[in-house]
Amino acid sequence: MDYGHELVFGTFLTPAIDQVDRVIALAQLTEQAGLDLVTLQDHPYQPRLADAWTLLSVIAAQTRTVRVATNVANLPLRHPVVLARSVASLDLISGGRVELGLGAGGFREAVAANGGPSLTAGQSIAALEEALAIIREVWKPEGGGIRLPGKHYSLTGAKRGPAPAHPVEIWLGAYKPRMLALTGRLADGWLPSSGYVGPEALPSLNKQIDEAAVAAGRNPSAIRRLYNLSGTFAGSGGFLQGPESLWIDQLTELTLSEGMSTYILASDNPDDIRRFAEVAEGVKESVAAARAGEKKTATVAAPVASNFTVVPTAPPASRRSAVQVWDESARPTGPALDPERTYTPYQLSSGEHLIQVHDHLRAELEQIHDLVEQVAAGQLGVGAARSHINTMTMRQNNWTLGTYCESYCRLVTTHHSIEDASLFPRLRRADDRLKPVVDRLQEEHLVIHDVLENVDKALVNLVSGEGTLDDLRAAVDLLDDTLLSHLSYEERELVEPLARLGVI
Repeated sequence: MDYGHELVFGTFLTPAIDQVDRVIALAQLTEQAGLDLVTLQDHPYQPRLADAWTLLSVIAAQTRTVRVATNVANLPLRHPVVLARSVASLDLISGGRVELGLGAGGFREAVAANGGPSLTAGQSIAALEEALAIIREVWKPEGGGIRLPGKHYSLTGAKRGPAPAHPVEIWLGAYKPRMLALTGRLADGWLPSSGYVGPEALPSLNKQIDEAAVAAGRNPSAIRRLYNLSGTFAGSGGFLQGPESLWIDQLTELTLSEGMSTYILASDNPDDIRRFAEVAEGVKESVAAARAGEKKTATVAAPVASNFTVVPTAPPASRRSAVQVWDESARPTGPALDPERTYTPYQLSSGEHLIQVHDHLRAELEQIHDLVEQVAAGQLGVGAARSHINTMTMRQNNWTLGTYCESYCRLVTTHHSIEDASLFPRLRRADDRLKPVVDRLQEEHLVIHDVLENVDKALVNLVSGEGTLDDLRAAVDLLDDTLLSHLSYEERELVEPLARLGVI
């Protein structure tokens, strides 16, 4: 049965604490590829994983349109009142882009080891039902204090609010009969994973949800059916084991026959994400045609062959300075990745080298922070710090694409002069669509030059007594915000054109 829900496609990313910059970049890629949703697993007892709500907040701040959700939140270690307010707060801040995937807490021993309640499976489900009522009461702006006596959670006059910016959906991760019945009675969505529930099991489990919904006086179509997907584009048959056309056919069939409408790819591979975006377009077209009574064509979308694996560095999650020297929202963007293009290792190396040069500049920025603190501690004189800063790459060179072009072109094409190797004019000539981006980058170069000069002035003023150490720190903090933001923007817009255009 097709429940008629809007089709939604997203990613299920691993929030590895030692790779959070990459996770943020993959979330940004999810949005850039045209997908709708970024989700993270939530295991608060696992120190190798970043806190889900903290990281989702950063992702929401670093994106504009993509929705974010837990997949799924661990209720036993997140009190429902606090959880409800966390969701509502982020939904308000992000402009209504948050949904709540919620679970009863499957790893009960780990929960108990970290101070959570030690519950049986039945008790966990009862606690989840109480939590659903509490969360929804917190989100209701009207009414007095919340009074909900329960065996696991009791509220005796808790204040309401804040209300989220939009009607947040609650999706339950459910597999067993009691959880499926709870989903049918009270949830907004069902969120299983294909690794636990294969497509052949969906009819039986959907039926249990539908029956529970009808018994509770609900229309089964009120419950969105989501599906975490695991698969490969290199397989030769089976469920999601093959080219994009196979994925399109199989997901279209699941939508039309089982009502699945939200597909979430479990992968941290940027190429998989790009290819999944093509699958999403194909499924949407195919389902739309079927819903309109048209015959679905056999070839909905061409296979995607892109192997572009260079991931730009994400900008910092927070700012050091209250001053903003430009409007980041006004930055133009270049052409999207061509999904049918493949890249040689040599082409990919150009973008990788740009990131390596930028990493050197990021390391130098850390050195500047360290030099300032040495001055503050009396371990280094101001004159010595100024001299050291003036020998750094970011002061001696045109520390962005100029540095990249100078070093890379000398390495690869030593016969080019520095003038011939000037990269911006070549990018403009090679692709007119890049002109707004290149123009903006050059404008930012001028701004950063002034910011660098202000650091120098702060050093001079500190020596003369006209300035303070706090003034110097403020100047360096502004440099940090400005330079790191610019480097991230440059990588986001140019690592692919460098490979595609071969302008070096």
